[in-house]
Amino acid sequence: MRAGLSPADRLRLGALGLTARKGRAALSALGVAIGITAMVAVLGFSESSRADLNAQLDALGTNLLVVEPGQDLMGDDATLPETSVEMIARVPTVRSTAATYAVDATVRKSDRVPAAQTSGVVVAAAGPGLDAAVSAELRAGRWLDAATSDYPAVVLGATAARRLAIGPLDDGVRVWLDGQWFAVVGVLEPLVLAPELDAAALIGTGVAQQLYGDGDDLPPTTVYTRVDTDQVAATRALLARTANPSSPSEVRVSRPSDALEAQAAADKSLTTLTLGLGAVALLVGAVGIANVMVISVLERRREIGVRRALGATRAGIGSQFLTESVLLSLLGGLIGGALGVALTTAYAVHQDWGVVLPWQPVLAGLGCSLLVGTVVGLYPALRAASVPPTEALRSI
Repeated sequence: MRAGLSPADRLRLGALGLTARKGRAALSALGVAIGITAMVAVLGFSESSRADLNAQLDALGTNLLVVEPGQDLMGDDATLPETSVEMIARVPTVRSTAATYAVDATVRKSDRVPAAQTSGVVVAAAGPGLDAAVSAELRAGRWLDAATSDYPAVVLGATAARRLAIGPLDDGVRVWLDGQWFAVVGVLEPLVLAPELDAAALIGTGVAQQLYGDGDDLPPTTVYTRVDTDQVAATRALLARTANPSSPSEVRVSRPSDALEAQAAADKSLTTLTLGLGAVALLVGAVGIANVMVISVLERRREIGVRRALGATRAGIGSQFLTESVLLSLLGGLIGGALGVALTTAYAVHQDWGVVLPWQPVLAGLGCSLLVGTVVGLYPALRAASVPPTEALRSI
């Protein structure tokens, strides 16, 4: 055997050393694979989720402002003035405005269900243009219009329909709404920008005024306002005083897209924590590889002695064991990267997200595995290179 080995020869020799102990090599690579899988998958989940959120915000817009009553000086719940919707609509930077109105009523699956069992579904009247303001999409049926707003018809939010066990609307579906049957004309998809409406039963303002107005106008509960995209901050500062000039402190103005962005920031913090756990798993895998390589040096003292007797140099012996360590870690990195990509793809498809494959984390993971294999392989390689040939041959 030649005293000097080419890089290709070292790779073949290192691979031969691993295949001689396949079970041990697989278990050693498993620790690195788990760490790389966790890191790649977590980053993939985060990127896919963030891409889906950005796509939703682009489609729904970030120019929606929500005006709601806050609390008065005594800490009691305040109310919005009846003229607040019209006043907000007069602001020059407001594109459109729509409101929901409080309705003192309950809704049940049928008249046989006890009145106290409302399933957490609230009843509200939907003002004109509410569907456009909140970017509502229908799962089934249609939205309230001029033909249905004055009659006992209702549109259910996604959560309300599920709690009331509402099925297909083809055969005509009714619910018992405060002592009267209402026809279910539509069911909404979940509302990203107005999740409070998911558990609501929405009726027309005309029928609400007839049945529950008692001769007075219904108070607006929430006002959804679309504003000029480049004037969101300025308009937000005006809406409280516009909605209730006498008590602007009793008005709360929020931007739903801010909550989504805050959720994304929280997810990012969780991603960082999970990456730390993946790094711990990678460190455990690295320690396992180092332990296996040290044991391998002790078990192969005869091989080392024979090779040294045939002219192999210390550098050649050390490079062989270092190559085995790097190959073992790289094997774990390749397996972990493949599993991470597969998990990212499967989870994104399951969540109906766009798949964002984390190629940069995959490459970084492979780089980490190479670095880990090199670092943890140095000590076993130096130990193998320092074995005296006579002592190694004496064990034969």
